[in-house]
Amino acid sequence: MPQSYDYFVIFAEMRTGSNFLEENVNSYSGLKCWGEIYNPHFVGKPSNKDFDGITVDKREADPLKLLEKLKNKSDGLDGFRYFHDHDPRMFDTIINDPRCAKIILTRNPLESYVSRKIAGATGQWRLGDLKDARTAKIKFDPAEFEEMLDAVKAFQKKILRSLQVSGQTAFYISYEDVQDIDVLNGLAKYLGVNELRLKTVQKTKVQNPSGLEDKVVNYPEMVSALSSVDHFNLANTPNFEPRRGPAVPTFVASKAAPILYLPVRGGPEGALKKWLASLGGDQGLIEGFSQKTLRNWKRNNKGHRSFTVVTHPVVRLHRTFCKYIANVTEDTFGEIRDQLRTTYKLSLPADGPNISLETHRESFIKFANFVKGNLGGQTSIRVDGGWASQSEVINGFAEFALPDYVFREDELAQELPRLLGDTKSISTNSVEDAPFALVEIYDADVEAAVRAAYQKDYMIFGFKNWR
Repeated sequence: MPQSYDYFVIFAEMRTGSNFLEENVNSYSGLKCWGEIYNPHFVGKPSNKDFDGITVDKREADPLKLLEKLKNKSDGLDGFRYFHDHDPRMFDTIINDPRCAKIILTRNPLESYVSRKIAGATGQWRLGDLKDARTAKIKFDPAEFEEMLDAVKAFQKKILRSLQVSGQTAFYISYEDVQDIDVLNGLAKYLGVNELRLKTVQKTKVQNPSGLEDKVVNYPEMVSALSSVDHFNLANTPNFEPRRGPAVPTFVASKAAPILYLPVRGGPEGALKKWLASLGGDQGLIEGFSQKTLRNWKRNNKGHRSFTVVTHPVVRLHRTFCKYIANVTEDTFGEIRDQLRTTYKLSLPADGPNISLETHRESFIKFANFVKGNLGGQTSIRVDGGWASQSEVINGFAEFALPDYVFREDELAQELPRLLGDTKSISTNSVEDAPFALVEIYDADVEAAVRAAYQKDYMIFGFKNWR
């Protein structure tokens, strides 16, 4: 039998029909699925004490050894089932291996949830014959279902992204398809077996074939609860913004106290650096970290605390606009400023900010409109950290170091003393924007333009209108 693969995996979940699929895969000569070999509680089947001499304890010590055993278990192609809560150490190995054939089994998550609840109530997880069938009605728990749904969706998205990134394909099969012999024959062909079967194996029977209304005692309540489930992801804010790295070299620590600042560009960076430097009698700052030196700093500063600061999007974007775009200084983004003037029609004099208040306001609104498109991947200009979404910046931090605190700029005077165990208020006033202060141009149109650019930040951080 010619083979393109060394082994296969069935990605599935509980109550998706994986037992039935396994039985049918095993009905083809040259294919053998050995169950849930990475289930945290057993190896393969609940009754198994080991797999070819590898017990749960031995698997815990060396999970890769079990995979090597499986590959050479029989003369044909061997495989196993893998669920989202199985040994997480093995996921990357399996998903990134092009010699592993991927089969993805799915089922309506509500049906899986109800089936799982019934099995838990009756103690019957597999049915061999109708005469042995047990049945029960269950109570739908919205919070429990949502938790299960989130876990399943996250796992499916993780699989999909991993396949996309590695340039692989998988064989997708639904719960209903497992009953279709033509689909099963196609699956066998995908695994390198050209045998055609005429009917499915029926050792495992459908346990609860009736409708959901007959299985759920609080069916009307379930229907009502599910009406709030966003099946089409309507509430999702599309995010085409480039992912950001951890930006460790920008981190700043005080020489006098074990406090680390993770700056979000466009925030009150200058004021906070002055504050950090002034601690303990103006002893200064530690800057220019690498990941290695930051690890060492953390090891040598027990009880350290880290923080970052988020700023109202209108305040932050106007500050960035004034510093890098509106004025002509050593900080100005010259090439971007020129493109904004020529391509996006911002009224910015070539030699500086000699413009009226109204022109400044109009240019800022146009800049906010540009940022919306820039974050959405609609321009050729880079997404600068000064106007990148604050939520995306903090997500980048999380790749290496999550801050202990996320403070809001307008609450710093009350929040920063907590880092020092002090009760005194602290001044972190930033330099006022020029050529015009935000308060001079702010109105509903300004707010609307910025909100359109930063929907995600407004939602995540709960920002209200600035005024």
